[in-house]
Amino acid sequence: MKVAKTAVALSGLALATVFTAGSATAEQTLTLAQISEGFDPQRTYTQSCGACHNSGAAGAPRLGNADDWTSRLEKGRDVLLENTINGYNNIMPPKGMCFTCSDDELAAVLDYILENSAE
Repeated sequence: MKVAKTAVALSGLALATVFTAGSATAEQTLTLAQISEGFDPQRTYTQSCGACHNSGAAGAPRLGNADDWTSRLEKGRDVLLENTINGYNNIMPPKGMCFTCSDDELAAVLDYILENSAE
């Protein structure tokens, strides 16, 4: 099996490595975030947030589970956005693994999560 390795320097400090089996087509190419007009919160969630928020890893509130979000929502959206941007409790990393996302893009991803996790 042929493995292609692509390294992308992020924020001048972090390094992300993406492995693709075989030869990648345009549809299979992984991007960490869309910063252009075509930014897609759902796609960004899937690529940067889904690993933890789909499974509940390390206590992450799960997408689609209103009970997981109830106590967090009581603190208000602004607090959730602040935690998204800055990280939370040394468990959730700053920017939730979307190192190329702007604060506005992170807000759009948060809104996507909340809209899909409400009762």
